[in-house]
Amino acid sequence: MEKNQLQLFADSNLSETKNINICEKYDQNERVIFCNDDVFNVIKEIPDRSVKLIITSPPYNIGKEYENSTNLTDYLNLQEKLIEELVRILQEDGSLCWQVGNYVKKGELFPLDLYFYPIFKDKFNLKLRNRIIWYFGHGLHTSKRFSGRYETVLWFTKSDNYTFNLDPVRIPAKYPGKRHYKGAKKGQISGNPQGKNPADIWEIMAQEWETGLMDIPNVKSNHCEKTDHPCQFPIELIERFVLALTDENEIIFDPFAGVASSLIAGIKHNRKVIGTEKEEKYYLIAKQRILDYSQGILKIRPLGKQVYQPTGKEKIVQIPEEWK
Repeated sequence: MEKNQLQLFADSNLSETKNINICEKYDQNERVIFCNDDVFNVIKEIPDRSVKLIITSPPYNIGKEYENSTNLTDYLNLQEKLIEELVRILQEDGSLCWQVGNYVKKGELFPLDLYFYPIFKDKFNLKLRNRIIWYFGHGLHTSKRFSGRYETVLWFTKSDNYTFNLDPVRIPAKYPGKRHYKGAKKGQISGNPQGKNPADIWEIMAQEWETGLMDIPNVKSNHCEKTDHPCQFPIELIERFVLALTDENEIIFDPFAGVASSLIAGIKHNRKVIGTEKEEKYYLIAKQRILDYSQGILKIRPLGKQVYQPTGKEKIVQIPEEWK
């Protein structure tokens, strides 16, 4: 069994270190398992009801270099076979988060979350807790329809008994001094000192303090976490789910791990992680990112940091002379 010995920092303060292995084959005794293999070869080794959180963004079937473009029906049938295995390994109190965008064919848009919902609900009886809209202000522009600026995360649970830790992901209240104006609690503070429950729209353009929206940019060319992967998760997006839906030392699994954003989010918060990535190019990038994190040199956008807002004085935001 191949292993890479790393010195991994125990928390985001990077103040303490501990030894950890990247195990390249499934081993239930390891804390970090990351396989350069097809997910179907690995998942069969994972025991029933052993994973607390499954979180991933599956290939979108749109012909990127790491995808095999096929018709939508065949694509969904293949994903259904994987989902059956994912449901098998998910704990009864676990959660499954499925992040998808839109499939576009000849200019026609197919919202993938609408196609996946009946698979999860009708065929596997999972319960949808939130349909989270992750909105971002920058992306590809289109000429024959409005530019796409959102993706969705379907959060399912296997049962009604599931983990939901709200306090670690609360956001500042807009009116922290608000009080009850009538009833038995009249005059008492009505909010929670730790903040309020975020909305189910996670927007990157708004100030969290003002709107109650989670402020998370997508990973584009100027993002500090950017790699060569074309569809990269921001680590802080995964951190929200890790903190809310799992406890320390529980297992997180990403079947399409890419450059390991999900794994790093789990490691950062002292969870056990399992990931698979069949493309060697991205697998090697991912392993280096984990190593860089262990050495305290990986650039990570801090959880909850607000997106830069121009003042209006910058030349780039001013109307060019040619347009006047």
